Amino acid sequence: MKLPNFENARVLVAGDIMLDRYWFGEVSRISPEAPVPVVHVSRTEERPGGAANVARNAASLGAKVSLLSVAGKDEAGDSLARLLHNESVNVVLHRDEGLDTTIKLRVIGRQQQLLRIDFETSPSHEVLLSKLADFEKMLADTDVVILSDYGKGGLTHIRQMIELANAMHKPVLVDPKGDDYARYYGATLLTPNRGEFREVAGSWKSEEELAKKAQQLRRDLDLQALLVTRSEEGMTLYREAGTVHEQALAREVYDVSGAGDTVIATLGVLLASGATMPEAVHMANLAAGIVVGKLGTAVVSREELMAQA
Repeated sequence: MKLPNFENARVLVAGDIMLDRYWFGEVSRISPEAPVPVVHVSRTEERPGGAANVARNAASLGAKVSLLSVAGKDEAGDSLARLLHNESVNVVLHRDEGLDTTIKLRVIGRQQQLLRIDFETSPSHEVLLSKLADFEKMLADTDVVILSDYGKGGLTHIRQMIELANAMHKPVLVDPKGDDYARYYGATLLTPNRGEFREVAGSWKSEEELAKKAQQLRRDLDLQALLVTRSEEGMTLYREAGTVHEQALAREVYDVSGAGDTVIATLGVLLASGATMPEAVHMANLAAGIVVGKLGTAVVSREELMAQA
């Protein structure tokens, strides 16, 4: 398909943000203190993660992107605000003194992730309530809403957010987490990965059984569509009109972290640009194939997508 111009696409992202830190180094010996590798760190890097990675992916494609979230009044929160500003994302960030900004620290040696260390606390109820008021104001100036749920507490009021978006006829895409999908009732599209879907719907032995479970969940939650991302099996879109399957692209998988962020960001930008759901899924599959060939939470540009389209 011919790619539409993404410059006029307006995307609002809300959800759990985090700071992805990377320590890169060489591994040349095993520690004498314990049977673990010793990493001599030679380079460090910071990237926006979680909903912030969704926002930077949408911005990388050329869309006008706003991000609404909560962060701590700390150094990591400052870093996130700076990084997102540099990615041309309009950020409305509620800063909470009682909150530590979520950090995922990854130690990389020989181009492989050796260790991940997480630092996190849940945001306070008061901060989240004030975020809801801002969400309602920002809805008027957007074409598509993406709710990125990482289970960190930033979307406690997600049911009200979906209702507000529906009342203004704004499509709502949700990247879900956990086993309580009732909170996503009425969304336009849900994008669980294979493991997340199995956690909610149970296992299956055939494509027919998978389709039956997917369509049942779609009806139960009053969704327009359900997209199950299936790793090496590609991704499958379930709608009332039927099923659309996209094969995974045959390329070397370097790193799958953040691939789900790229998928939902691409879907949002394409839908905001007037693409149909199957067209958006096709492009999201291409974007996923590109991003898994990069290390860490990465982005896909419009030029890269055009080269694959």
